[in-house]
Amino acid sequence: MRRFAAVALILLIGAGPSFAKTHKDMYSAPCTALWNAVKDTLRNSGKYGILGMESSEMTATYSIGMGSLGQKRVNSVALNIKGDNACEMQVQSSYSGFTNDDAGDFKKRVDKSLPVAAATAGASGKAEQSQQVNDALPRSGLLAELAQPFAASLQP
Repeated sequence: MRRFAAVALILLIGAGPSFAKTHKDMYSAPCTALWNAVKDTLRNSGKYGILGMESSEMTATYSIGMGSLGQKRVNSVALNIKGDNACEMQVQSSYSGFTNDDAGDFKKRVDKSLPVAAATAGASGKAEQSQQVNDALPRSGLLAELAQPFAASLQP
């Protein structure tokens, strides 16, 4: 009987990760704003340990749970662009049970952070656009004279 219980326990432990599920949620916001909300949630909520983050791909891997009890769980999030003002957030959660809903809790925290992050993304987008306009303006005077030798040395 003990052998049977030990084998059943080993099988259950090994089968745990196979119950991982991908949760997909659509947002009517640009992915840049949603990515700012995801980063804010991971960095500032005090609930997550960041294992890896790739801003160019808009993906992150993070841990959640109490480490001293051996219950740390690893989850990941990825954003997919679905249009100009549409973004899909995919959270792969390795656990969802009676006491914890990792993906649902993460979504609630991102939703709470999204209005602030959207305003930040809008402001940084305007600043970036202003910088592009400033860079396109013709240069004249002393600055242009000083830049000519340098610009000439860069041309093939």
